[in-house]
Amino acid sequence: MLAFIVNWLKKAALEVQEYMRLIGATMRGVVTPPIYRHDIVEQFDQIGIGSLTVVLLTGFFTGAALASQTGITLDQFGARPVVGRLVSASIVTELGPVLTALMLTGRIGSGIAAELGSMVVTDQVSALRALGTDPIRKLVVPRVLAGLVMAPILTIVSDFVGIVGGWIVSRFQLQVASGQYWSSVTDVLFIQDVQQGLIKPFVFGFMIVTIACHVGLRTKGGTQGVGRATTIAVVAGSVSIIAMDFFITQVLVTLLY
Repeated sequence: MLAFIVNWLKKAALEVQEYMRLIGATMRGVVTPPIYRHDIVEQFDQIGIGSLTVVLLTGFFTGAALASQTGITLDQFGARPVVGRLVSASIVTELGPVLTALMLTGRIGSGIAAELGSMVVTDQVSALRALGTDPIRKLVVPRVLAGLVMAPILTIVSDFVGIVGGWIVSRFQLQVASGQYWSSVTDVLFIQDVQQGLIKPFVFGFMIVTIACHVGLRTKGGTQGVGRATTIAVVAGSVSIIAMDFFITQVLVTLLY
């Protein structure tokens, strides 16, 4: 039993070490040439535009469901008109960034891990090295840059659509006047809330892509290994987002409020 624990700790320490090495190499690749601009634009399209539909649907139905549920609860206190406050505060500071990140993990994280894993097991990554191309600069840096830029943009889109979804439910199901809803939305949002809702996606986007790239580049075992890598990337990314959300919230609350 002790030997099993020791071996598990060694493997965990090795994974953390390799992950940190990947991050360091990626940071160097971002600020030093060569820069593969075509790959960066391609990843912006795949990560950003390709994820827009799932983000829109997630944001809309999250806002709609939140307004429907909270409206029932607020009725007990005669506070139905302030449903906009609860919807906007919840979506902007918490639900929007986290749910968007989880959707990106399922779509982008799994795709990156599968793509890079397939390249590893078919020796395409080794071929890049043989040709003198750094796989980190060619494969990882464009994806990290796209994740850093597109995750906040997609979160903003999700937040707006979620608040619109809450307005539709509030207006037609809860019978709250549109002016009353939108005024309550703007009344409750402070600059600190907006800052918190914009800082989190940068961290989440970086984590999603780097974890997926790390898992994909360390794939072993042929096609079965690609399947395992995809599963690990999604699970590790999702758990990391939820855990990191707690710590980021504690830090931002201390610094901003």
